[in-house]
Amino acid sequence: MAGALKRFIPLFDRVLVERFAAETKTKGGIMIPEKAQSKVLQATVVSVGPGFRQENGNTVPCSVKAGDKVLLPEYGGTKITFEDKDYFLFRDGDILGKLDS
Repeated sequence: MAGALKRFIPLFDRVLVERFAAETKTKGGIMIPEKAQSKVLQATVVSVGPGFRQENGNTVPCSVKAGDKVLLPEYGGTKITFEDKDYFLFRDGDILGKLDS
């Protein structure tokens, strides 16, 4: 993990994820052009905020933790670039599910 990324802690119920790389070849070995590659909806959680605060002051922790593999919505998230790598910030409630590894 990069130095700047280690110091980055999302606020509230935000989750920082790194999307998986898109498939560039088919199983048969044919190269897929960049325009034809589908958007990758799976990612690895890099960092998680402390959670959101309820009206009574209690903090509700996020449902995922660093290292989890998650399923993301097709659209949404805020793109962030650290040292030439792209990461995305999502709210905990926007994440569709957690994948068993």
